[in-house]
Amino acid sequence: MVPASTACAGIISFTFQAFLFSHPSRAIGAAFWLSPFLSCAVGLLLIYIGTVGSLVMGIVCLISALIQSLYSCWVNHRIEHAIRVLSIAISFPPPHATALTLLSVVICTLYSSLLISGIGGATAEKSWLDSLFIFLILLSLVWTMEVIKNIQQVTVSHIKYVQFATGMGLDSKTIFLGTIRHSIGSICVGSILVSVVTIVRGSARAISLVSGDVDEFMFSCTGCSSGIASCLVVYGNRWGFVHVGVYNKGIVQTSLDTWEIFRRVGMEQLINSDLTSSVCFFYGVAGGAICTLLGGSWAFIIHKSYATELSI
Repeated sequence: MVPASTACAGIISFTFQAFLFSHPSRAIGAAFWLSPFLSCAVGLLLIYIGTVGSLVMGIVCLISALIQSLYSCWVNHRIEHAIRVLSIAISFPPPHATALTLLSVVICTLYSSLLISGIGGATAEKSWLDSLFIFLILLSLVWTMEVIKNIQQVTVSHIKYVQFATGMGLDSKTIFLGTIRHSIGSICVGSILVSVVTIVRGSARAISLVSGDVDEFMFSCTGCSSGIASCLVVYGNRWGFVHVGVYNKGIVQTSLDTWEIFRRVGMEQLINSDLTSSVCFFYGVAGGAICTLLGGSWAFIIHKSYATELSI
């Protein structure tokens, strides 16, 4: 069942990317209803399994589905802008970009299979360190996926940056190897930093969305969290990865330089309206939810005692 779920993840990755390239307007709209719906389904499955761990995770999934639904309503007026941005971005992909994408999906699938086997081994030991091992394995998986994604981002953005600035076309293979050789350190550090900043910003936006204009004590931290998020994004943002490859700088310096450019030309509000990362995140959640439903349902029928671990 584990190999089947992992293979399913790879197939879903290819399918979602093909959908985005062929029908960007439909794909963006689908992301904002598919992810909350599947997250809710996963939550109900985990609650139905009935263990303490599955109940906790089921409640978390249901809360996540609610937050995603609220976010989808909140950004509904920005979807048209996101469709225009994505349509233009994918109109002229760099040469061999598809090959890089396929390579990354294959590597991610194989690496996920390896780590899932490690989770199975940790569970089989039945020791008190099981939860710690599983948490560390999942943390490693998330970080590695971020590194692989950002390697592609640095490679593609480097090619497009030079193309826009000089009109020259660069060889994708050469830039990809150069990224691995010269920028991998900044990418690894940035994958942690930017992820943390993204979580903080997302949490601040969620608090602000829930609190609205109500002045209550439980929402008194809204202004503080928003201020912290606005400060942190200057030192770690995904747009800084463009300059990581082009100028071979560290992620903090490139983030500062990039955000200063946005401020100077008055593009902060426009950049904050970008939904590209949100669409990718929602499709990632949807893909994970499908794999969870597949693996968790099968495990519940065949090996109920392992249903919680396999679902997570």
